[in-house]
Amino acid sequence: MGASDADFATRVVRWQSRHGRNDLPWQTLRDPYRVWLSEIMLQQTQVVTVKAYFTRFVERFPDVASLAAASLDDVLGLWSGLGYYSRARNLHRCAQALVLHHGGAFPRDAQTLTTLPGIGRSTAAAIASLCFSERVAILDANVKRVVSRVTGFDADVAVAANARALWDAATGLLPAEKRAVQDMARYTQGMMDLGALVCTPKKPGCSECPVQLDCRAAIAGDPERYPVRSRKLRRSSQSIWLLWVETEWGDVWLGRRPTPGVWAGLYCLPLFESEQALLDAVPAYARAQVQVAPAFLHVLTHKDLHLHVGRVRLPAGAMREDASGEGRWVSSGDWPALGLPAPVRKILERG
Repeated sequence: MGASDADFATRVVRWQSRHGRNDLPWQTLRDPYRVWLSEIMLQQTQVVTVKAYFTRFVERFPDVASLAAASLDDVLGLWSGLGYYSRARNLHRCAQALVLHHGGAFPRDAQTLTTLPGIGRSTAAAIASLCFSERVAILDANVKRVVSRVTGFDADVAVAANARALWDAATGLLPAEKRAVQDMARYTQGMMDLGALVCTPKKPGCSECPVQLDCRAAIAGDPERYPVRSRKLRRSSQSIWLLWVETEWGDVWLGRRPTPGVWAGLYCLPLFESEQALLDAVPAYARAQVQVAPAFLHVLTHKDLHLHVGRVRLPAGAMREDASGEGRWVSSGDWPALGLPAPVRKILERG
């Protein structure tokens, strides 16, 4: 690093105040509930997508107590379409733990926050620094990129020991202790904003970066080399057949998906591994009436799903409700409020 090391955090803070994101809906009041909710929603999801979900969520559940008191079905229903549904389940569990063990209030330090369901080290640090000015570093994907480039950290971050060393590097860049109360919230937001707006994975805007002169990756002219990660996730693909059974009144047969597994805990059309298995689940007299539409692609983070939909109309008595919750009729007025996988919701909405 250069001679201006001591000014690194100050320059990030100044840049954030002038050029960073300061109008996001969860930034007002430094409310830990809203910061926590936004941090969970923003995992693997872009800001533009999260904004609408965030607004609907806080309108329905304005605080920890209301979220804890809600049913999981209500939470999943409101989350439906945002993906990564384990986040919603952990969100609900965390709210209940906050009410049960902390009187509905968020702990003010990152170490205690990490003991709560679904809150990892970086999320805990975000809450503690943004809301309570704790001098602690975050290291989400965007900040990891900034820190590795600025410090020239070229060790493989897929290795646990190296990941810990990168945390140490991030901690070394924090504002000085005497500036923590004044600067930590804006510094933390500034690091996130730099990663999202300037220090992007491809073609970073180094000329617009407030710490360009201290950035080892920029000085070397190869910022896209960082962070170094040898372990690549392999994509896979899977074909799934969905059985869409409806009555003449528009009721739809839905069941809750088991955990673990694809779309765990969500309500879904019956799912099969082959067209023959789907047809075998239909009464013999109605199999010829099943209309199977051409497959369409639904992309998950690490898997491509090729979805085939077989649709048939049957009398209500042709399907037997399961006491275990694996299958039941749901009216057209009720299924929109359920937690449904995004492609299943689209299928039903299109009719």
